[in-house]
Amino acid sequence: MKGIIGAISGDIIGSSYEFNPVKTKHFELYPRSSKFTDDTVLTLAVAKWLCTDEDTNEESLVKIVKEICVKYPDSGYGRRFEQWLSTSNTQPYNSWGNGSAMRVSPVGWAKDTLSQTEELAEISAKITHNHIEGIKGAKATAGAVYLARTGSDKDLIKKYVEDNYGYDLERKLVDIRPEYKFNESCQETVPEAVICFLESNSYEDTIRNAISLGGDADTLAAIAGAIAAAYYEVPDQITDMALSKLDENLKNIYNEFVGKYEEKKYE
Repeated sequence: MKGIIGAISGDIIGSSYEFNPVKTKHFELYPRSSKFTDDTVLTLAVAKWLCTDEDTNEESLVKIVKEICVKYPDSGYGRRFEQWLSTSNTQPYNSWGNGSAMRVSPVGWAKDTLSQTEELAEISAKITHNHIEGIKGAKATAGAVYLARTGSDKDLIKKYVEDNYGYDLERKLVDIRPEYKFNESCQETVPEAVICFLESNSYEDTIRNAISLGGDADTLAAIAGAIAAAYYEVPDQITDMALSKLDENLKNIYNEFVGKYEEKKYE
C-alpha cells in the first residue's frame, strides 16, 4: 500500500515513543499503547478538505479542520493550536512548528504538477502556520511526497529539498542521533525526517530511523513515513494495524481520499 497511510502509520507507531524516547532502531514496532494522535487527525482533516472543496480555499480548510479536530480533544494538540481551535478565531498565529509538515501529505497526492503541489501546500500551512518556516516545511514535505510518488530517485528528491528549501541533508543519522532532542520546529524536524527517508531501505526502516532519533517521534515518523510511503510500499501488516486504530469517522475519511486520489494513481 502507498499513500497517506504512511503518515498515519508513522504517527501511530511513533506515539508510544514521543515522550519515551529511544536512541536505537531496535524497539517494539507497535506496542499496546500505540494510538493515533493529532498528526493523524490533522492529516485526515486535510484529506477531507481535498475531497470536499474543489476550489481548495483557506476558509473551507479552516472550517473543516475545526469541525473534525474538535471531535478529538485529547489527541495531543499543541497549546497554540488548541487555543485557535477552541475559539471563533480563524486567523493564523505565525507558527513555525512542525504541525504544518506533519499534516500536509495528502497534498502530495492531489495535484498533477510539482508547482500545483507547492501552491496547495502553502495554503494548507497558512491557516495556522503562516511563518516562513512553517510554510517552507509544508512545501518541502509535500514536494518530496509528490516527487517520490511520480518516480523520482533519492538523489533528485534530496537535490530538490536542498536547492529549494535550504535544508542541510548532508548530515548522517549516526551523527545527528547522539545530541538530537525533542524539537517541534519545522526547521529542526523536516530535514531530519527527510534524512531518515534518504538513509532507509524500506518503509519500516524509515520509521525506525525516525523514532531512533529520540525526538518528536510521532511527527518525525509521520513526515518521514509520508515520503517513504510514496517511494516504497507500506507492508500490509503495518497498514492493517494503523487502520485498526482509527474510528469509523476517520476511517471513512481515509477511504474517501484513497478512492478519489490514490487509487487513480495506480489504475
